[in-house]
Amino acid sequence: MASSCLPGDGGVAPADAVELEVFRHLFAAVAEEMGHRLMRSAFSPNIKERRDFSCAIFDGQGEMLAQAAHIPVHLGSTPMAVRAVIDAFPHNNNADEGVADTVYVVNDPFAGGTHLPDITVVTPVVIDPNAGAAFYVANRAHHADIGGATPGSLPISRHIDEEGLRITPRVLDEDTIAWIAEHSRTPDERRGDLLAQLAALRIGRDRLIELVQRYTLPVVAQRGRDLQAYTERFVRRLISDLPDGSTSFQDVLDDDGLGTRDIAIRCDLAVAGDSATLDLSASDDQVPGPVNAVRAIAASAVNYCFRCLLPPELPSNGGVMRPITLVTRPGSIVDAQYPAPVVGGNVETSQRLVDVVFGTLAPLLPDRVPAASCGSMNNITFGGTDPRPGMNHRPFAYYETLAGGAGAASGRPGGSALHTHMTNTLNTPIEAFEHAYPVRITRYAVRLGSGGKGESPGGDGIIRAYTFDAPATVTLLTERRTHRPHGLHGGQPAQPGRNTLSHPNTEPHPLPGKTTLNINPGDTLTIQTPGGGGASKYS
Repeated sequence: MASSCLPGDGGVAPADAVELEVFRHLFAAVAEEMGHRLMRSAFSPNIKERRDFSCAIFDGQGEMLAQAAHIPVHLGSTPMAVRAVIDAFPHNNNADEGVADTVYVVNDPFAGGTHLPDITVVTPVVIDPNAGAAFYVANRAHHADIGGATPGSLPISRHIDEEGLRITPRVLDEDTIAWIAEHSRTPDERRGDLLAQLAALRIGRDRLIELVQRYTLPVVAQRGRDLQAYTERFVRRLISDLPDGSTSFQDVLDDDGLGTRDIAIRCDLAVAGDSATLDLSASDDQVPGPVNAVRAIAASAVNYCFRCLLPPELPSNGGVMRPITLVTRPGSIVDAQYPAPVVGGNVETSQRLVDVVFGTLAPLLPDRVPAASCGSMNNITFGGTDPRPGMNHRPFAYYETLAGGAGAASGRPGGSALHTHMTNTLNTPIEAFEHAYPVRITRYAVRLGSGGKGESPGGDGIIRAYTFDAPATVTLLTERRTHRPHGLHGGQPAQPGRNTLSHPNTEPHPLPGKTTLNINPGDTLTIQTPGGGGASKYS
């Protein structure tokens, strides 16, 4: 393939279909190998078991070249974090000794991040020291505790600073690692997870350098541009097959945990030729509680929805969003401004954004777009000190999301007990969970009958019960406890979720969807997640 180079002027001939496919796999393999190294190296169950992380590679301008099949809410927003690093450290694009070995870190939601527990690390890949960065590699991982008001760093907050340590783009050196760790309730785990992220960056950088050594930099760089253009053409073809015109859809969040209810998200979609505009500016203002989403989250949701409509083998890269214009209003629930609390925007509002974007697309693609899925990541965090023998009252903090039901589509039932849409994590095995924490899983089952009825029924949610053997502080950040996931084409909505707490020998009593509470030994917390909406055949 190095023979693609034209002699004399350094140009590169256009790629044929076979060469494009080869480079699609080469780029994707780099991101996947990064993910494997991060998973195998991590300390926390949240990363090594649930795989709450994402890896991607970028060109020298910060546009995505390839991603691994990791977390959609991460991958659609990570380019903004890479862009924030490039803007904060413009010397990456100039000759500068030492740039090739520099790693940068950011989690600031107002600088390309999503919420504070998601820490992004970025490093440039320098081939020619006189030419700056040829590529960037990056990964984002959810850290189980980054400080803040409650263990797990998902508090029912009123200000971003209550949610943990906020890191604007900076160099990640030993001092910075120590600084991050000391702000966490579990410093050793933080340090171990950060070192795993660094290991993943190294393998990504090394593999890209190997590609350049094999095929030359002009060829590798051009094939990246070719793949981005290829994806862009597919998206434009998809949009051009839609009828010109406009559609609208609106849905609401249950509440913000601090008294604001029925928070509306509205999308107006306009199609013109081979381009589309999605306008979210009519959505409600940002709210006092932590369900505000930054613009990066809105971009992730739009990217994800359109990617779902494309062939699975199509490269996922910066070309997806080129034909799409996203309009948001600063200060709104989907473009929150400092000092808004945003920890739930990443995990809950992102899910509602998907429901709304798909809702605008449903009239245009009635046989392809599904009913609403469970619409919540069903977040639980808890922490305390471990009284078990040999644990020496070691601090612990844990975070997980729970599966729900998938929405049905015309002629296709929804799946049960799945992590849907913007989350793509795995179940934490009970054995690993109970080994790590003084908590037992005393029930884990499919929540039969929770999916919406229809010719194609929606998927069922799950039931998961935690019995605590030590005092703990627990925070729940859940949605669809009031407003049910909607059906499609006459299909019925799904059952809402339900959270309950029971003390020994007492009946369970209901809990709000968003709450922080102190748990005593012997208490059992039960979370029943929503199902997915049902659907009937479109005719």
